[in-house]
Amino acid sequence: MKLYQSSSSPNSRRVRIFLAEKNIPVTIVPVDLGAKEQFSAAYRAINPRSVVPTLVLDDGTAIGEVTAIWRYLEEAHPGQPLLGTTAKDKAQVTMWERRAEQEGFAVVMEAVRNTVAGLKGRALAGPHAYEQIPELAERSKLRAQNFYADFNEHLKTVPFVAGEQFSAADITALVTVDFATGGLSMPIPAQHTALQAWYDKVAARASAKA
Repeated sequence: MKLYQSSSSPNSRRVRIFLAEKNIPVTIVPVDLGAKEQFSAAYRAINPRSVVPTLVLDDGTAIGEVTAIWRYLEEAHPGQPLLGTTAKDKAQVTMWERRAEQEGFAVVMEAVRNTVAGLKGRALAGPHAYEQIPELAERSKLRAQNFYADFNEHLKTVPFVAGEQFSAADITALVTVDFATGGLSMPIPAQHTALQAWYDKVAARASAKA
């Protein structure tokens, strides 16, 4: 298998952490986003949406979108499950991962893409050009603050985002915090001690460095 990805892409990191947790070997193929390599004819032939990451299987099948890549990897390599085991666990992981993505990750992405000068004209990822809307970034920063507060309250009751076990929900939440810290200068506020304790625990995992 080959993973087309970028070291600067938070979505790529979500897949790299997943692979590291499950100890699945893949060939890493870098895509230079700064050089706009994702828009090249060669890469568009692999992923017409011009986004990373893309997992290419041995038979040439290309799988884009983080959750689709996760699903394939989980089904093909069921050891060390990250998407849940029982019906209830799977539902909990899906629910909390979606909340982490919608209420945290996507919010930070929106703020970054609508403010960073290098993304002018590229406010939305994908093959089409969209102008930045700075006002969206201000709303997104407020939403990110609420994400921190809401997940802090939740993590007072459970050791990991989806319950008792580390899962894909923790991966998305971890990458969200690092993305907000680096991209928006918005680290976890000091008063959110439960969120910080959780972060320290998951960030210490070897996979977090993937």
